Amino acid sequence: MAFKEKVNQLLQEGLKEKPSVFLIDLTITEAFKIIVTLDGDSGVVLQDCIDVSRAIEHNLDREEQDFSLEVASVGVGSPLKLVRQYTKNIGRTLIVKLATQTIEAELADANPDFITLAWEAREPKKIGKGKETVQKRQEIPYSEIKEAIVTVTF
Repeated sequence: MAFKEKVNQLLQEGLKEKPSVFLIDLTITEAFKIIVTLDGDSGVVLQDCIDVSRAIEHNLDREEQDFSLEVASVGVGSPLKLVRQYTKNIGRTLIVKLATQTIEAELADANPDFITLAWEAREPKKIGKGKETVQKRQEIPYSEIKEAIVTVTF
């Protein structure tokens, strides 16, 4: 079994023990540096990273192949990649970059095919002068999203 396949198999076995934690990215460099990025339905705690790290490291032989291992949670400003990440962030504000525009709005819903964004906009009144606040909603298929990042408010 190739090194990458073995690492992936050990990683999947380690994640079976933690159903609320899921894999975002697995990278193995030519210098055999293993980089695992995780996310979770209710976040990732340090113990999750430790447990996944042990599941991999304790089952690989450094005598066969020397390696380094890094297991971390996804960063705050990292783009969303999986439907599961969108689902866990319903109710939060996203900055969504599309081919033609960028929208900052609340993530109202997420399903396997598209997300629904909701926001308020000021538009000219239909009758008379001035502007009025209107509620906007837009469904966006995942295929049209170039990048989506959760905004952090303090």
